Amino acid sequence: MAYDRWNYQVVEVKPGFMGLKRDVVQEKLVQLGLQGWELVSVVQSHPFKPVQLYLKKPL
Repeated sequence: MAYDRWNYQVVEVKPGFMGLKRDVVQEKLVQLGLQGWELVSVVQSHPFKPVQLYLKKPL
């Protein structure tokens, strides 16, 4: 199924004291996936900075 129009969302996942935990990111992605969001890209400029999750879903 092809879509021509999309909603976009950027979600930040902040690291804890010891850095980012994989389980936290995975839980967030599962929650968003259940809402119909698809992960497009992930950006983290530094290990102790928030991870930015770029997502899209059809309008």
